[in-house]
Amino acid sequence: MAPPRERRPFVPKGSPKSVEPGSSSGRAAPKPGAAKPGATQPAAAKEGSKSPGRSKGRAASQVIPDAVASRMARRIALATGLPTLMGMGVFIASYLLVSRHILDIPPSATLLASGACFLLGLVGLSYGVLSASWEAEPGSLLGSEQIGVNIARIRGSIRAMRQAGADDSRG
Repeated sequence: MAPPRERRPFVPKGSPKSVEPGSSSGRAAPKPGAAKPGATQPAAAKEGSKSPGRSKGRAASQVIPDAVASRMARRIALATGLPTLMGMGVFIASYLLVSRHILDIPPSATLLASGACFLLGLVGLSYGVLSASWEAEPGSLLGSEQIGVNIARIRGSIRAMRQAGADDSRG
């Protein structure tokens, strides 16, 4: 029998079933392999999980595949690393220019320039995550075409979670 096909994260399901808070008290914990895919498990069953580094509330179908995680890590390293190095380089360049009496740079200019570089690095963190392709192909070099697709997936997932929360509060 072929293994079940994994669903991509950020892609909402039709109508997710969820366990109401406090409803699992007094029940015996199900065996780790006995739960249906997508169903939530009590905390006792999650503690015996085979992946201790993963979030306890994350279902197996919502784990980021290794290829996608590698793409994200590379893009984050470039999109945050270069601006961060530039931000530190501003301090060094400013110090050398001022100490050798080449230019008289006000400290506020140094602070603003390095702050702008660090802010660019912070934006690069989000860019690195959102520009990674979830498909089998890695996508383009910059990945700008994937940003809209990934934002739409996140919005759909948030809508599904809100809908599930509204359904749980009604019943």
